[in-house]
Amino acid sequence: MKKLKEILPGFLVCLVIGLLAQQIAQFFPSIGAALFAIGIGMLAGNTFLNNDIFNIGTKFSESRLLEYSIVLTGLTLHLADIMGIGFEGVGFIAIQMTLTICICYFIGKKLGFSKKFSLLMCAGNAVCGSSAIGTVAPIVDADSKDKGISITIVNVTGTILMVVLPFLTALLYNHETLRTSAMIGGTLQSIGQVIASAVMVNGDVVEFATIFKIVRIIFVVFVAISYSRINLEEHQSLFAKKKGISAKVKAKVPWFVIGFFILSLIVSTGIIPTVISTTAKMISSQFEIIALAAIGMRVKFKDLIKEGPKAMLYGCLTGGSQVVIAFILIALLFH
Repeated sequence: MKKLKEILPGFLVCLVIGLLAQQIAQFFPSIGAALFAIGIGMLAGNTFLNNDIFNIGTKFSESRLLEYSIVLTGLTLHLADIMGIGFEGVGFIAIQMTLTICICYFIGKKLGFSKKFSLLMCAGNAVCGSSAIGTVAPIVDADSKDKGISITIVNVTGTILMVVLPFLTALLYNHETLRTSAMIGGTLQSIGQVIASAVMVNGDVVEFATIFKIVRIIFVVFVAISYSRINLEEHQSLFAKKKGISAKVKAKVPWFVIGFFILSLIVSTGIIPTVISTTAKMISSQFEIIALAAIGMRVKFKDLIKEGPKAMLYGCLTGGSQVVIAFILIALLFH
């Protein structure tokens, strides 16, 4: 009961913002409720609703509701739909992640950041934002300061790209589903940002961008294992022989990814009535809008200023590189 009371203020605020955004979007259908939810959330969260009492509820709305939304999306997709990204899609993600890690690390070292901080930035940008950073931080023995700054920069970079990519993909691909989904799902840092950006395009892109992102999330296990084998000494090569025992890897596939595949498998059998799939899609959409309001509420302008221009430059250069890499790979793999 105490936990519920802590969640309610932030959740109710996000719910109201989400409902308001949907009402406003009826007058501006070309913009859509997603952008309004994020915008109103950012405005409110940095002004009259900038209060710690809302923090627990907004965090719940941003993370848990999106996880529930992803699981429910499984009720709307057959396994055949998921396989629609093909081997090219999986290959795209693998190459995109590998190149992102390499380039992000190179940029970090050129800007003078430490090896451990650069590795945190690599994981956060290549895989799944703050959750990936949380996974690899103990493996590289990162301190709390580096962890906090990297999470902030990765989230800020993702928030900027989240708004930019729908417009960019309209110019590049005229919002063709597969390539637009690959760009959004293959570059954005967190699952929330992927869904938020895809919602600004259309429902098909939401589904396929989520699939691309889920493949990235699954790959966090391989990233964690790789990190456990590298040399963390500041003035030695990453691949130099390590002294002592390798760090213990504690990485696993998130529960919502497993739930997504289980429900998709059940739907593929044909035993689930259409009305259940339709209802799941409607509930999932509402969870998404509430979560987007929470994402906006949790973007604090003071955090952007505090980290300074050098850290922000690191984030922007990495994000820009990801988009360029994705553009080239999409041109090569998705004809």
